[in-house]
Amino acid sequence: MLTLVPEEIELYAGAHTTPLPELLDELTEKTKEQMGALSLMLSGQTEGTFLQMLAAAMGAKRILEIGMFTGFSAQMMAAALPDDGELITCDLNPEAIKTAKSFFERSPHGHKITVREGPALETLKTLEGPFDLVFIDADKPNYTNYYEASLPLLSANGIIAVDNVLWSGNVLDPKDDQAEAIVAFNDHVQADERVTNVMLTVRDGLMLIRRK
Repeated sequence: MLTLVPEEIELYAGAHTTPLPELLDELTEKTKEQMGALSLMLSGQTEGTFLQMLAAAMGAKRILEIGMFTGFSAQMMAAALPDDGELITCDLNPEAIKTAKSFFERSPHGHKITVREGPALETLKTLEGPFDLVFIDADKPNYTNYYEASLPLLSANGIIAVDNVLWSGNVLDPKDDQAEAIVAFNDHVQADERVTNVMLTVRDGLMLIRRK
């Protein structure tokens, strides 16, 4: 698990957060079995529930996700949508997409989810807003590009949530391309006079952004 707090605190927080549905517990175990170390990419119970509560509090009707992986966060957010709500999620990993779709088919909220396969930047060019919530959790070098492409699609009171913005603390002393990309993105948003933003120390760092 990617976390910035002691493991005991993370476990305590999880014990005092609404438990996951059995289907998502099963998806978590399937992802660990199938993806190995890459299963760290799952947003997990605490962050997933946070995103779900955020979507519910906003009264979100349309959500855009950039970076689906095996579909954990998509299912969490879709559960907060009304029955006629829509979540469009983007990914290009065939194995992850296959797993995600197999679990969407078993979810009571799967009918709200549409998977768009292929490079997300190309998909974004084909989409029409507005989206009430955008969740960015994909390849880090394109974070700024995803942000700039998503901002015009955002509803008037919409929020962009961006994962991994603290990159295991490596933003303090970036030593590789991934960390440098995250630092560049964080600085880009901080300097953007169009928006207001807050960085939270949830899991691996989560930034919330909305238009001023």
